[in-house]
Amino acid sequence: MKKIILVLIGITIISCSDDDNNLNSNNCDLETLISAELYESSPSDQLTIHNIEIDGSCLKIDFSSGGCDGDSWELKLIDKGDIAESLPAQRTLRLSLKNEELCEKLIFRELNFDISNLQIDGNEVLLNIMGFDDKVLYEY
Repeated sequence: MKKIILVLIGITIISCSDDDNNLNSNNCDLETLISAELYESSPSDQLTIHNIEIDGSCLKIDFSSGGCDGDSWELKLIDKGDIAESLPAQRTLRLSLKNEELCEKLIFRELNFDISNLQIDGNEVLLNIMGFDDKVLYEY
C-alpha cells in the first residue's frame, strides 16, 4: 500500500512540474486585445494610472478608481491596432474600465496583461498608454 502511495505522489510531482509552468509562462492575469472598434467603443469609466512596468511579456499596471470593492469591475487593455512608423515603432493602447459600483471608496489594483501579441518586426515597440504620461518601451 505504501508503495502505491509513493508511486502516486511521484506521478503527481512529475505531472505538475514543467508543463504547468508552460501554460502561462508569463504569469499575466489578462490578455491584451487588438481592435480599433473596441478601442473606440469600450467603456471608459474614471480611473487613475499610477505606475506601469514591464516584466518579460507582462505589462503591470497599478491604478485606482472609486467603488465599493472593485469585484464587479470589468477591465480590458485594448490596442488601437495602428502601428506608427517611427524609430522605434509605436502602438496606442488604453485601459478600459466598466465600473458600476456606487460607493465612493478609493480602490487600488494591480493587473498584469500579456503583451506578447503586440510584438512587431524588430525587437522593440514604444507603447503609448492613454492616461499615463510616460511612453513605455517594450523590448523583446
